[in-house]
Amino acid sequence: MSEQYTYAVARIRALEVSLFSNSTIDQLLACQSYEQCMQFLEEHGWGDSETSGNAEAMLTREEEKIWEIVRELSIDMENFSVLSYSKLYHNLKAAIKEVCTEEKNRHIFYEDVSIPGKEMLEIVSERDFGRLPAHMQGAAAEAFETLLHTRDGQLCDVIIDRAALEAVYQAGKASDAAIIRDYAESMVAVADIKIAVRSQKTAKSLEFMKRAMAECSSINAGQLARAALNGMDAIREYLLGTAYAEGAAALEESPSAFERWCDNRIIQTISPQKYNAFTIGPVIAYVIARQNEIKTVRIILSGKLNELPDDSIRERVREMYV
Repeated sequence: MSEQYTYAVARIRALEVSLFSNSTIDQLLACQSYEQCMQFLEEHGWGDSETSGNAEAMLTREEEKIWEIVRELSIDMENFSVLSYSKLYHNLKAAIKEVCTEEKNRHIFYEDVSIPGKEMLEIVSERDFGRLPAHMQGAAAEAFETLLHTRDGQLCDVIIDRAALEAVYQAGKASDAAIIRDYAESMVAVADIKIAVRSQKTAKSLEFMKRAMAECSSINAGQLARAALNGMDAIREYLLGTAYAEGAAALEESPSAFERWCDNRIIQTISPQKYNAFTIGPVIAYVIARQNEIKTVRIILSGKLNELPDDSIRERVREMYV
């Protein structure tokens, strides 16, 4: 075993036993009310003394706990940067919209990233895009000018979202860790499939889809976009010839089943790390697994709060890592 990760992997193995399994999620679903769900989570150590009864505060605290553990492992945080790109690019998008539209304090920023909200607003306000990471600079300038001159918020989103996908993919290709390469490939491919499905439903043009999709090895973005122009059946037929054939079945089942499959595909990608004790893989897998766990709990709490039928909530529940 690499001496660099001996302690880290051993620590993660000990923590994995506290991850929610599918049976634990079933127990949470079986709770009769939102209040019972909150009690169940608190009994399982979620949140802390300051978050009691406050679901959003509890979930935020659980996210914080992930990174507190990672920092304790004394591993270079750059290994985890790819996992934060979606939040980082979200901050860029929110800052550009706030500056260009002058709609103050209407946008939510993430603070647990390398460029938190206040700093991102300052960068965008001063158009000092050179302060951003290299992979963000071009998209930031283009999205800013686009929104400023056209007021086309959707095009601004497309520019930034594609740049985020390309950053993830390039980080994956450059990584020595197989899990990051696999994660990046799956994430970009699944994102392209989502774009195709949503574009088909909203009758977007081929040009729009090509602008929105990022290239990756396991999906041909051009072929997928052309399939979307020919309807949902054509998308399903294309997917059947790829590594994402299960997505075709999910699409046929329901929109919720498809969204669930998109997240499950990422968990399936990292699952082999449960049997790998020789690299940073188990640590990165743990972070992704915990984020998936928090997302699933959020879905259940939202469903219980809105008194949705259990079957409706269950259809949205994600697969667990353990």
